[in-house]
Amino acid sequence: MATLTKKFAALTLAAGVAAAFGSGAALAADYPSQPIRVIVPFAPGGSTDIVARIVTQRMGQELGQTMVVENKGGAGGAIGAAEAARAKPDGYTLSIATVSTMAVNSACRPNDLPYDPLKDFVPVTNFANVPNVIEVNPKFPAKNFKEFVKALKDNPGKYTHGSSGTCSVLHLFGEAFKQATGTDAIHVPYKGSGPAVTDAVGGQIDSMFDNLPSSMGQIQAGNLRALAIAWPERLKSLPDVPTLAEEGYPQLNQPAWYGLLAPAGTPPEVIKKLRDAAVVALKDPQVIDTLEKQGAAPSGNTSEEFAKEIKQQYDWAKEVVAKGNIKLE
Repeated sequence: MATLTKKFAALTLAAGVAAAFGSGAALAADYPSQPIRVIVPFAPGGSTDIVARIVTQRMGQELGQTMVVENKGGAGGAIGAAEAARAKPDGYTLSIATVSTMAVNSACRPNDLPYDPLKDFVPVTNFANVPNVIEVNPKFPAKNFKEFVKALKDNPGKYTHGSSGTCSVLHLFGEAFKQATGTDAIHVPYKGSGPAVTDAVGGQIDSMFDNLPSSMGQIQAGNLRALAIAWPERLKSLPDVPTLAEEGYPQLNQPAWYGLLAPAGTPPEVIKKLRDAAVVALKDPQVIDTLEKQGAAPSGNTSEEFAKEIKQQYDWAKEVVAKGNIKLE
């Protein structure tokens, strides 16, 4: 009897595994059969939003379904990321990963973050790497990076710098800058880069640490002055703007990235279809040209490679937050 029971259990388990595999394969065969929702966990107009719309529009053409971008900003991207983590793992609700949502939030909110960045998602691919930029309102007295550092040192606590939110990657970029340069400025958080850029242009804040795509148009129009970028080399689109490594701060010369995530449990066959579509999109000359004009460099790496990038930034953020004793208020 015991032997028969064991055999029945084994057969049941095998049938369950086969059914699960079969359902995943069946889902992938028909996928996608309806529009795909893509949650951008920040306000419209920021770099995350810009890159997401450029790439997913072309992906939708490749997949034969519309990819609908939905902005869910707030809490440094945690609100949108948490909603995406709770979504059904069927490939019809995806989200955009940033250093903020996948690394910084966990470092700043280790005990109450409503999702686990390393367990609740499956990385699909990194869409693009993006330079970070230090910029000021044109009326700011500093004309270059060295003058900017001097102005902050000579006037501690006088000037302001905006970011996409408290404990966002741009906040940490600013804090890491202040730690490295021994300067002080008042941090002004916003619900996304878009609103912060608007206030930087309007003069409500003096400076900003931003991802380049959300500021590029204003820089090129002369409404913001770029002082330095975090990128391996100078950009063709901004040839007069030095890198932070050139200015003597290689530790700050780290770009940002934006990638695609699916909820944990999404069938591998669906992940492959999404990644394949992303690669096609990122090889499209028009997409490449549009991204490069925004200062972004297409990636399209594997799911495993993107997972490693996420883990590296996850560890970096914890180190920066611990060193600066940074906390959400």
